[in-house]
Amino acid sequence: MPNGTPARAALAAAAAGRSVQLVGRTGDDPTADGLLLSLAQGGVGHAALLRDASLATPLIADPPFDDPGDTSPDGEVEGPADAAPEPAAVHSLDAADVDLGLRYLTEFAVLILAEPAGPEVIRVVADAARWNAAKLVIVVEAGTDATDGLPSDAIVFEAPIDDRDGAFAALVGRFAAALDDGTESADAFRESISAEGWTQANSD
Repeated sequence: MPNGTPARAALAAAAAGRSVQLVGRTGDDPTADGLLLSLAQGGVGHAALLRDASLATPLIADPPFDDPGDTSPDGEVEGPADAAPEPAAVHSLDAADVDLGLRYLTEFAVLILAEPAGPEVIRVVADAARWNAAKLVIVVEAGTDATDGLPSDAIVFEAPIDDRDGAFAALVGRFAAALDDGTESADAFRESISAEGWTQANSD
């Protein structure tokens, strides 16, 4: 099952009936084969997904919810006994990769940057959104600010620290699908949180 915000958001947007292409980079290995198959079965295209034989596609296992882990003599939790080891460093796309991937796509109305990226990558994505007159949605890490230089109408989501169930990623995907359908941003957000069973807090 695809993991991570980019794949999960793409699958959610495709499930909402939109045409979706995923821009990214994987290794050239059985894990990547399984990922591409799952994306294709979910209606997500990968014409702009680069395969690099020098990389190993990360395989990230979610820790179980109900295993509190071993407790040390002083009562501190040491971590689940069967937790997967920390994955190797994830190889993020660089600006040239993103630019090349986006050149495979001739037309798009919404562009999501769904994982943390450096300023050069953000600049490439922002320029592509301006060039295509596309809505830009950016996901940033919890506690970080959006990078300067974004289009004035860019929409920024702050990712939760833990999205192991994919609820946040699905919200982003549904939101993008609603934007692609011509829905205004505020209405698209309300539709997205409603679809995920969330409620919007009211403030006086």
